[in-house]
Amino acid sequence: MTADRPKLLIVEDDAGLQAQLKWAYEDFEVLIAHDQPSALALLRAEAPPVVTLDLGLPPDPDGVSEGFALLDAIMVLAPDTKVIVASGHGAHESALRAIAHGAYDFYAKPIDIDALGLIVRRALHVHRLERENRLLAARAPDDYRVLGRLITAAPEMLKVARMIERVANTTASVMLLGASGTGKELLARGLHEASGRASGAFVAINCAAIPETLLESELFGHEKGAFTGAIKTTEGKIEQASGGTLFLDEVGDIPLALQVKLLRFLQERTIERIGGRRAIAVDTRIVCATHQNLEAMIGTGGFREDLFYRLAEVVIRIPALADRPGDAVLLARALLPRFASAMNPAVKGFAPDALTAIDTWGWPGNVRELENRVKRAVIMADGRLLTAADLDLATPVADDDHMLNLKSAREATDRRMIRHALTRSDGNISNAARLLGISRPTLYDLLKQYDIAT
Repeated sequence: MTADRPKLLIVEDDAGLQAQLKWAYEDFEVLIAHDQPSALALLRAEAPPVVTLDLGLPPDPDGVSEGFALLDAIMVLAPDTKVIVASGHGAHESALRAIAHGAYDFYAKPIDIDALGLIVRRALHVHRLERENRLLAARAPDDYRVLGRLITAAPEMLKVARMIERVANTTASVMLLGASGTGKELLARGLHEASGRASGAFVAINCAAIPETLLESELFGHEKGAFTGAIKTTEGKIEQASGGTLFLDEVGDIPLALQVKLLRFLQERTIERIGGRRAIAVDTRIVCATHQNLEAMIGTGGFREDLFYRLAEVVIRIPALADRPGDAVLLARALLPRFASAMNPAVKGFAPDALTAIDTWGWPGNVRELENRVKRAVIMADGRLLTAADLDLATPVADDDHMLNLKSAREATDRRMIRHALTRSDGNISNAARLLGISRPTLYDLLKQYDIAT
């Protein structure tokens, strides 16, 4: 049976080498072509994911013109195909030219069967993961919504969503910990909407954005005449959120004197406005967030320990965007229509190089950086599809050490996809190997080669 085996097209005019290569790939359904017409016929009929291509084909067996013509034709007919080229004719220059024409990788003659086999199997698992990503990305963003607003397919973020759903209908104070731009306010709003307080107000305040002299008034309100400019009695944010939820972002920036007053509210559930003498009962749930290390601040006296334990009855840690495999592409696809409809309706989607760049970028600024790049790209784009250059994510290739750069790029891709598969399979080697389209021994070899812990 060959139905379960992946297809590999070998384009080679040497009959002896054809036989050698065919027997080297028992785990593949091997297809053999000796020239451009037969190769294109098999490509159309069988749609192999991986092709090995000898650039020296008839009627130009001593040159590379026919091989490059076939490579260009494959890239037009099936651009997702992973083509691995071989040439003994000026191998270095031909290899670089082939990569520029869309080839996945190259190898030089004489052929090292084991080395070529590793390249072929890498190409296959890259093809399979790219296909999986395309299928995931083709689904509507709403298919990935949790907590009403959060878009994710990453197990790390789905775990966070489940934790929030569990605590939503309790009275526990929740602290969200994570880097700037990871979506803490969105998660706080999701918690509010999943709770029994959803019909009440959701009020958010960024404690770092308000001067210390005004923050107490913002939180607790003030009576008329309490200070110069207090021309009327004004409710504070805590009071405005009564019956609902107050989200205190960057809670680590609250000054110590005000921390005491906030602690008293959490203990007694009453407040006093500035200039007031009357205790006002307030039924407000507090959800807070910070990117700071509050435990370290407690050690240095910058944050009250008793307040920390009042605010952090449940602590939820938010992963960075780089630690949420696949989410950057999902979020980018969700953001683009919103920005395009408002600022540049001609933009309809992302070019393949843009999706690859989004998926591989480290996103140090998290979701906020992603929003900024997509918005800017939509505004500045000239074409229908945003490119990696539009997103300012194009990676220049150095003029020197091409071979080293290509090898490093392949290794980086291998590492990312192996970690992606291990994450999706909860560390199960068999399931990860199945997802990658390789055998367990091959995956173990790669884990050892790249020193990846499981």
